[in-house]
Amino acid sequence: MLTVRTDKKIKTEAMKVASNLGFSLSTLVNAYLRNLIRTKRVHFADDVQLEPTPYLKKLLRESDKDIKNGKYVSFDTADKAVAFLHSIAKK
Repeated sequence: MLTVRTDKKIKTEAMKVASNLGFSLSTLVNAYLRNLIRTKRVHFADDVQLEPTPYLKKLLRESDKDIKNGKYVSFDTADKAVAFLHSIAKK
C-alpha cells in the first residue's frame, strides 16, 4: 500500500483520464513505479518543458564562471574524488 498526498482536483482528473484510457489510476501508478525502478530515471512527457528556478540559474552561472576561471577540481577515479572530499572535510 502506498499513500500519496495530492490535490483532490489532480486526483479526480487523473482518475478520469486513466478511466478513459481503460486503466485504474492504481494500475498506472504501479506501472510508473515499476518503470522508475527498472530505468532509474524520471520520465516526463517530451513536450513538457521544465524551467530551472532562478536560484538554480544563478548557481549554473556561478559554476560556469568558476570553470572558465579554472576554479574546479577534476578526478580520474571515484576513489580520488572521495579522498579529496575526506581531506577537505577534515579541515
